[in-house]
Amino acid sequence: MQQIRRPLGVQLARALAERGVELVFGIPGVHNQEIYRGLDAAGLRHVLARHEQGAGFMADGYARATGRPGVACVISGPGLCNLMTPLGQSWSDSVPVLAISSCLPNGGAADHRLHEMRDQRGAAAAVTAWSEEARDAEHAYALLDRAFTGFGERRPRPVHLQLPIPLLEGDAPEPPPALRPQSPSAPDPGLVTRAARLLAEARRPLMILGGGCAGAAREARALAERLGAASFVTTAGRGVIAPGDPLHFGSFLARPDSAREIAHADVVLVAGCALSETDLWREGPGFDEQARVIRLDLDPAILAADARSELRLAGDAAAGMAMLTEALGPGAPASGWRPERVEAARRRWFAEIDAERPGLLAVIDALREALPPEAMVFSDMTQIAYAAVEAWPAPAPGLWHHPSGFGTLGYALPAAIGAAVGRPDVPVVALAGDYGVQYTIQELGTAVELGLPLPLIVWDNGRLGEIEASMRAAQIAPHAVHQRNPDFCALARAWGAGAETPESLDAIAPALERAFAAQTPTLIRLTPDLV
Repeated sequence: MQQIRRPLGVQLARALAERGVELVFGIPGVHNQEIYRGLDAAGLRHVLARHEQGAGFMADGYARATGRPGVACVISGPGLCNLMTPLGQSWSDSVPVLAISSCLPNGGAADHRLHEMRDQRGAAAAVTAWSEEARDAEHAYALLDRAFTGFGERRPRPVHLQLPIPLLEGDAPEPPPALRPQSPSAPDPGLVTRAARLLAEARRPLMILGGGCAGAAREARALAERLGAASFVTTAGRGVIAPGDPLHFGSFLARPDSAREIAHADVVLVAGCALSETDLWREGPGFDEQARVIRLDLDPAILAADARSELRLAGDAAAGMAMLTEALGPGAPASGWRPERVEAARRRWFAEIDAERPGLLAVIDALREALPPEAMVFSDMTQIAYAAVEAWPAPAPGLWHHPSGFGTLGYALPAAIGAAVGRPDVPVVALAGDYGVQYTIQELGTAVELGLPLPLIVWDNGRLGEIEASMRAAQIAPHAVHQRNPDFCALARAWGAGAETPESLDAIAPALERAFAAQTPTLIRLTPDLV
C-alpha cells in the first residue's frame, strides 16, 4: 500500500497524537507554523500562552496533574530561550516535558539571520535530559519514540527536539506505529532480601521518602506499618505517608534539628529521594555513624553517587517497597519509636515557623480549611508557600506542587492553568507572592480565554520578604526589596477575571467558594492586615 506523503509538520502532529498527546501549549510563529498545519486534523488541542515561559510552565503543570507528558511548542531562538527556565524547573523536579522547536537550517550566512543562535541545540541541552536536531523525518519519529519511552521507563526529565524549517516544510512519509515503554524495572530480589533482613533487625527504622514515591503511597504506607517505622517526606513526597500516622514527622526535613531525629534511627530506608540541598538545607541528612542505610531509587546516577549506603536498590519505588513488605512477611512491629517523641518534634517545628513568619500559620489554616481536600495547589517561591509546604498536611501525593529545585519565580499561575486544563474534574488553585506573580501574570489572559474557574491567591505584603530577612541576617542593609505593586484587583478585571480582597480570615472561604463557582479565574488578594 502506497504511503501518503504530507509535510513533516502535519505528520509530526499525527505522530504526537498516536503517542497519547492531547494538548499542546505554545505560541505560533513564522518559524514553527508548519507544526500548526496538522494540529486540527490530528485532533490535538492547542492552548495559546501569552509568553513562552508560560507555555513551558503550563506543560509542566499539565504533566504533574495528569501523569502524562506535557508538550510545549515554540519558535527558534528567543522562543526556545524563553522556554529554558520552565525546562530547568522540570529538570530539577523530574517532570516529563517535551519541548518542540523549529531551528534554522545548517549552512547559509554565518550570522544575522532571524532568530539565529550560535548553538541552539547546545543551549537547550543545559536544562534537558537531551536536546537533539532531527536530520530527516525518520530521525524525527525515532526521537519522538526516544522521548516517550524514556518518560515511561526512566526517571522522567524534559527533552528538546528541534526541527529545521525546510524539514518541517518538506514532504515526509507517514509516522510508524508508536513504541510502547516498558514498565520500570523492579529491584534485584537478592538485594531486596538483604535489605528486608536489615529492616527486620532494626529497633528504630526510619523511612525518608521523596517525589519518586508519589505513585507508591499504598506500598509505602504498608511498609511503614509493617515496620513500625518513623518517616519523613520531602516537599515533593508530601502525602505519600498519611498525615495522621502517629510516627510521621512530616515534611520538616529542612528544619535543622530534624538531623537529631534522623540520627536516632538505626536503619534508614531512603526511597525516591535525592537528599539534595533543597531537601535538607544543610550539609548531609545527619545519619548516625553506626546507622545502616538502604537506598531505593530509579535513577542509577543517584545510586552511583551514594557512597554512604550499605545497600543500593535500583528500581521502581512501588515495586521495591512491595517486595520488601513481602520479604518481611507477617508479624508485629517491634519499633522503638514513640509517638510522643514525634509529636514533640512537630510541635517544636510549628513553633519555629510561627516565630519566623508571624501570622502566616493562621492564614494557611484558613486556606486549608476552605479548600476541598482533593484540591491541587500550585505554589510559587514566596514566604507563604515556604511555610505551607511544611505546615500544610497533604492527604495524598500529587496535591501540592512547588518549584523546589530550580526555584523559579512565576511558576504558580501558568502551571495551575496547565493542571486545570488537564484535570477539569478537580479544583485547582495557584498561590503566589506579590512579586513573583508579576513574572507571569499575563497568563491570566489565557485562563480567561479558557474559562477556567481558577483561584489565583496573591500574598501581597509589598516586599521581597524572604530576601529582606536574609539581608538582615547577613547584616546587609536591605536594598531593592520593596517594590511598588499594581492594583492587582484592577489588573485582573482588565483581563476579564474576577477579583476580591477578603477583609478577614473568615472571608477567605466564601471568596474561594465563589471563585470555584465562577466561569472565569478570580484573583484573591490577601494582605498581612488579615492577622
